[in-house]
Amino acid sequence: MNNNDILRRLRYALDINDVQMAKVFRHCVADLSLDQVGSWMRREDHAEFETLPDPMLCRFLDGLIIEKRGLRPDGLVPEPLEFLSNNEILKKLRIAFNLRDEEMNAVFKREEFVVTKAELGSFFRKEGHRNFAKCPEQVLRKFLQGLGKKGGEEELEESED
Repeated sequence: MNNNDILRRLRYALDINDVQMAKVFRHCVADLSLDQVGSWMRREDHAEFETLPDPMLCRFLDGLIIEKRGLRPDGLVPEPLEFLSNNEILKKLRIAFNLRDEEMNAVFKREEFVVTKAELGSFFRKEGHRNFAKCPEQVLRKFLQGLGKKGGEEELEESED
């Protein structure tokens, strides 16, 4: 799964259009055009397809955090990461939706996918920690699919109250 696939899956999960995608990006990137967003959303075989680099996916995820939770207390927008791992993507989604372990497992459950509490915790450890584990692509894919299941957004918003 490449960055463009992740962005497309997030768009589907959030049920938003290109204009709304651009709005999320603009929290972190001021001069982004709607055409640019469209070129990232296209399939690889389309003539106007462009590969989404890691820093831009990071900016989208940071923009999603700002969209869902507001700016950081210091008002600064974080610098994008040069390399974005599956662990970082999962971590940023967890922050954006303000999810606890139980709520994350509810998302996985929608896909009939089991992730233990210990396994989930290992994905959020710092690399180098003895309990750190790399997040497999399948785990990220199932989480994104679970977010997109009917009722996903509403259930997540209800659990925040």
